[in-house]
Amino acid sequence: MKHTNKFLGTMLLAAAVLTSCADMDPLEYAFEKPASIEGMEYLADYDALKEYKSENSKVSPDFKLGMALAATDYNANGMWTRLANANFDEIVAGNEMKMASIVNDNGGMDFGTVETFLMNAEENGMNVYGHTLAWHSQQPVKWLKSLIKDKELDVDPDQKIENVQYTQDWTTAGSYTMWGQFNSQITSGPVVDGNGLSLTTTGTVAEFWTVQYFIADHMTLKANQEYILRVEMKGATAGSAHFVVGPWGTDLKTGSIPFTTEWETTDIKFTPDADLDGVHAMLQSGDFAGTYTVRKVELISLETPAVEVEQEIYSQDWTKAGSYSMWGQFPAAVTSGPSVDSNGLTITTSGTTSGFWELQYMVGDGISVKGDTKYVMHVTLKGSPNNNNLHYVIGAWGNDIKTGSISFDDNEKTVDISFTPVGDATGVHILLQSGDYVGTYTVKNVSVCELVSMNTIPLTPEEKKEVLTGAMDKWVSGMMEACAGRVKAWDVVNEAISGGDPDSEGVYALQHDPDGTKPSDFYWQDYLGDIDYVRTVVAKAREYGPEDLKLFVNDYNLESDWDNNAKLKSLVAWIKRWEADGVTKIDGIGTQMHLTYQSNPDIQASKEKHITEMFKLLAASGKLVRVSELDIAFADEQGNNIAVENMTDAQLRKVAAFYKWLITQYVTIIPAAQQYGFCIWTAIDAAPDVSWTHQQLYGLWDKNYNRTHAYAGFADGLAGK
Repeated sequence: MKHTNKFLGTMLLAAAVLTSCADMDPLEYAFEKPASIEGMEYLADYDALKEYKSENSKVSPDFKLGMALAATDYNANGMWTRLANANFDEIVAGNEMKMASIVNDNGGMDFGTVETFLMNAEENGMNVYGHTLAWHSQQPVKWLKSLIKDKELDVDPDQKIENVQYTQDWTTAGSYTMWGQFNSQITSGPVVDGNGLSLTTTGTVAEFWTVQYFIADHMTLKANQEYILRVEMKGATAGSAHFVVGPWGTDLKTGSIPFTTEWETTDIKFTPDADLDGVHAMLQSGDFAGTYTVRKVELISLETPAVEVEQEIYSQDWTKAGSYSMWGQFPAAVTSGPSVDSNGLTITTSGTTSGFWELQYMVGDGISVKGDTKYVMHVTLKGSPNNNNLHYVIGAWGNDIKTGSISFDDNEKTVDISFTPVGDATGVHILLQSGDYVGTYTVKNVSVCELVSMNTIPLTPEEKKEVLTGAMDKWVSGMMEACAGRVKAWDVVNEAISGGDPDSEGVYALQHDPDGTKPSDFYWQDYLGDIDYVRTVVAKAREYGPEDLKLFVNDYNLESDWDNNAKLKSLVAWIKRWEADGVTKIDGIGTQMHLTYQSNPDIQASKEKHITEMFKLLAASGKLVRVSELDIAFADEQGNNIAVENMTDAQLRKVAAFYKWLITQYVTIIPAAQQYGFCIWTAIDAAPDVSWTHQQLYGLWDKNYNRTHAYAGFADGLAGK
């Protein structure tokens, strides 16, 4: 199978005189040797890579020489297929056996590409290594998150929940301060004591409305919301009293409330068709002779269980602000500016301006809102004289989201203003404009809340774990069924260790995303737990896979010199924790080894020292050891990566020597029984614009499929030369 000095070529490979027939089975034709191959022609004398394993007594007979490539490239039966078949005995699909490549947004699974890949590999006598069963990246995030989304409440749509919006307890009021008119011929006015609000009339008149008074006031209503006015009362004798619910000028509901000599409640239902402030409830009893007592009045909203709940996104408490520092314009002719104290933000005006907007200022600022989302602003204030209005603007400069007016009186009240932005907006402020008001008012607090639908309820952690364990079962069982026992080894868990946040034993934490800052990833361990995450996927692989299945935990930076191999030490510690149940069994450790040869000799020496230490630690673990994703870049003494076209022959030979050194270290330090093998992740030179690392990576072949010096270095390392 060796080449002689006869030069061969192929139309497909251009001047591929350096390529062995063991690489490609090229079509032969004769031509003159180009000058560009001087110093490279020795490569033609090399055999296929996998032939060199048998020349080194230190290489295990079970050693697998692997190559990563796209399953679609292998299935195409072209250059990649021929290169892989000629030089390697194991292949790894770079992406096509990962979960996101197979499971769609609805949880459907398509193993067509994988099954074709396995069939073609089997026909060519190639092993397939599985990569990867569990990982946080390249996951079907949309489907997985849909499984753990909030569940809908199973409720009766006709069921209602009573939410008390207003209460007037007359047993604790002390005195009567609301509006009323009392016909002096038949009554002298109400009495308030520990029993409630009592009224006694000595006679009757046809005009019952000549005795009328508020039993509730300053109520706020929302349009199309169903309400109950609940009145608790009794009389010295049985009777009834007329009532009116509404603001002045609008009677929302009228009728009469019957009462007996026992305490009873009467519910008055009504639904306003507009938002209303300053709503009162009034009794009119000029046609009743006797005494009756009102003990309690409540305003209750009737909600379905699928209610909208307020989640506060902004609050400004002016009672704690200390001073006013937001934007505002205060005409000196009518006001001297705001004052801020423990009562809140107070404005006093002595006159009006030509336009109410000439006196305006922010009471809230820096708010961010989302488009097509419901919000409510709450403003708590009071002022004198009564029954006045303040204009308001909610929006950013040039974008008024909502405008209107707020009514107030000398009783502190909270006004609710609903709004829905058309689009997302940041830097939203709340302006008050009061140039047409004369008097004093105080703003106590301003807040903005997002209205969140509560027709759903979050799953408990236990429920999330259960449903995701089911998803893992579906995925692993489906993959193992598609493999039909043809894949004997897998990366069961990929890149679990964080590389930081050591615990009390100095063991690095697993990777996590508790705050959801990485929405394109899905961290199973956030839901299954650090221990059960790995135990679960290992158990599923054992359950559905072949009996002789080998399972590896694969990770990167295990050769790290900056932390003295602490990540590898942590991985070994975690494996002990996962296996502590006496059931979980992990067969091997994969070390990715995406390396850079450093021209700076001191840096390179440190790198090599810690690679050697890594192999010693791996050997001590007793696990199978697999160099899983090997590729090499080259950096000059300043640490800058060099493009292959700019490298000297001497530099390229250093890369080759590094490949040889690396394999020599492996076969020297790792006992034969623990040698699983090597996988070349970047077999062909890859430029930064196509390399997955965005670096120049130097392969065993160049981009024209010609052997490189690295090929010789790798082969010599395998052969033990």
